[in-house]
Amino acid sequence: MLIVFSGLPGTGKSTIAHELARRIGATYLRIDTIEQALKNSSLRIDPVDDAGYAAAFALAEDNLKLGRIVVADSVNPVEETRAAWRIVAVRAGCDAMDVEIVCSDEAEHRRRVEARTSDIAGFYQPTWSEVVRRDYQPWRSERILIDTAGRPAAASVEALLTALPLRPPPGGRQLKS
Repeated sequence: MLIVFSGLPGTGKSTIAHELARRIGATYLRIDTIEQALKNSSLRIDPVDDAGYAAAFALAEDNLKLGRIVVADSVNPVEETRAAWRIVAVRAGCDAMDVEIVCSDEAEHRRRVEARTSDIAGFYQPTWSEVVRRDYQPWRSERILIDTAGRPAAASVEALLTALPLRPPPGGRQLKS
């Protein structure tokens, strides 16, 4: 299964995606990490445009074909990237589930954005004005929607564990929660 996380910076998306991947033993792919590695590489790719997503799509497909659960963590702001993730799942012959993370409390969201520090060396954290100006298209397709306003990340992970149709991978290995 491919589990694709989407949402604006500062909503709690990466925290939740990372913890979910840890809990279910999934492969975790974070666009921010991939894009920063491309910028730091000897090629110094900046801006990275679609290169980070292209690399993540390829890595996800490889891991899905191995029977792994993949958790993809990205802003995923437009229908084109959302559809591209679904194509990856189709090519790999697996299910895909979209998860959108939002923070409906604007003051809390702003506080989070302004207080964040990066866990990726050299990664630029967007400002609040950059976050609110970002092109983030409304969803038109089915997804699991998690609102993190006033909710600890652990509660969001538990809600996802309940909502996701996770089944043991081939070979019968049981998932631990």
